[in-house]
Amino acid sequence: MLEIDRVRLSFGGVHALDGVSLTIGAAEVWSMVGPNGAGKTALFNCVTGFARPQQGAVRFDGRDLVGLRPSAIVTRGVARTFQHLRLFGELSVLENVRAGTHRGTGQRVLDALLHTPRFGRTERESTAEAERWLDFVGLHADRSRAAGTLSYGNRRLVEIARALACRPRLLLLDEPAAGLNHSEKGTLADLISRIRDLGIAVLLIEHDMSLVMDISDQVVVLNFGQVIAQGKPEDVSRDPVVVEAYLGREHEDETDGAADA
Repeated sequence: MLEIDRVRLSFGGVHALDGVSLTIGAAEVWSMVGPNGAGKTALFNCVTGFARPQQGAVRFDGRDLVGLRPSAIVTRGVARTFQHLRLFGELSVLENVRAGTHRGTGQRVLDALLHTPRFGRTERESTAEAERWLDFVGLHADRSRAAGTLSYGNRRLVEIARALACRPRLLLLDEPAAGLNHSEKGTLADLISRIRDLGIAVLLIEHDMSLVMDISDQVVVLNFGQVIAQGKPEDVSRDPVVVEAYLGREHEDETDGAADA
């Protein structure tokens, strides 16, 4: 579904991405891990049109995404969330999610100004779609509340619901578990699994290794803009380079102990 082929992205003399290649299939959950500055968000930006790589290709369903605007990429079926929440705090939860539905309505300015039949029909459809996704993430009861009044964890869910309202086939989540407590992380893990069950591929950046190991079909590790490991969670967790650099020797000892048991 998504093919990233030898992508290079530089800012002056800094190589944010240095020949990264990945191939992600439908209905898979992939996690990207690595230290700050490894190139994870830079890769997200190349996929979603917020940055243009100097070299390499990004293809979705065989069609090149490089050079397209973010809005055009969303229309092709790729949606994302951001590391820092980007909600309209004074608007209702429902209105925030409705914003994600309008990428495919076909409305024009005149429709809104004149309240044409098409305007009324698409507005009703937009509301129904938004309510569907709020129910999916468990926030339907909060649909009338201002988004800014919700807890941090629930605001994360609103952002995910808004991305799902774009009807993606690939969803990119940038550190969705950041700032969540243990219970909220459990809710998030269940939500990501249910998104995959809908046939939507998920690519996420995450630092919570427990969550990564629990939900991922594949894990890719970036460092200094390069892929240093890729594979099933259990294999990556035993990679000596990954263990030494990111998981720590304590994790390695625990893994060995579990294997002995």
